[in-house]
Amino acid sequence: MKGFLFGLGIGVGLGVLFAPMSGEETRNNLVDRANDLSDSARELVDQGKERVRSGISTIRSQAENMMGRAQQQATGTEGNV
Repeated sequence: MKGFLFGLGIGVGLGVLFAPMSGEETRNNLVDRANDLSDSARELVDQGKERVRSGISTIRSQAENMMGRAQQQATGTEGNV
């Protein structure tokens, strides 16, 4: 992911540098693209956080189920329900 963002930033920078625009237009374009890149990075981070939260929730749920089964087997109540 870092490599992709780095490559994207270099590509944008080179594209802007070689574009036939005035200095002010180039600066504005750089600011706009930097903001877009920043927004994209934030979205990727948020998606990553959500995946981690989801994974933790799934693992916690599975662990609770396994603990419940282990307790049932330990007390011998599995077949008495």
